[in-house]
Amino acid sequence: MIEERIKSALDNVRPSLQADGGDVEFVSVSADGKVSVKLTGACGSCPMATMTLKNGIEKYLKEEIPEVTEVVGV
Repeated sequence: MIEERIKSALDNVRPSLQADGGDVEFVSVSADGKVSVKLTGACGSCPMATMTLKNGIEKYLKEEIPEVTEVVGV
């Protein structure tokens, strides 16, 4: 199931976020592959959060799970 694969992949990026005082929570995935996540802790208010989301989390998820089309923050 794609949701479990996404959660597993997020577990791989989580240590990097936690090292900076933040974290990421899986929220949902739509039928067209759009993944919604919530950045928490320091990541939730960081000015670089959009870069982290797009250049880090989205890029990694797309490489690991081809069905992922986009990652958005909620």
